[in-house]
Amino acid sequence: MTTTSSVANNVREARKAILETSGDIQSDLQTLQTEFKRLAEQVGNIVADKGSAAWQRARPSVEGVVSDAQEKGREVIDAARDVTDNFVDAIDKSIKDRPYTTLALFAVVGFLLGATWRR
Repeated sequence: MTTTSSVANNVREARKAILETSGDIQSDLQTLQTEFKRLAEQVGNIVADKGSAAWQRARPSVEGVVSDAQEKGREVIDAARDVTDNFVDAIDKSIKDRPYTTLALFAVVGFLLGATWRR
């Protein structure tokens, strides 16, 4: 029984890490979306003005927005990597400590997910 509870604890910890990071990722994606909207508005204003002088005035702002969007994109990718690494580490540890219990647990989870998606 101890092996099952240990595997279950490892899975719970991995799930908790995923849920915490997914909230951060969603927030970062929302920020990224807002930044792209700002960029689109600025580009629209530039096109409406159709002037070289307007482009020269707006260029630093556009470059700043693009830079911010790129940074947010990198943060999202890093957060996704962290979640993946934590999840893989938890699974590896569980497989090394209790391989048969882990296999049985994943078989049950796979069966439950399959049964749920079938409906």
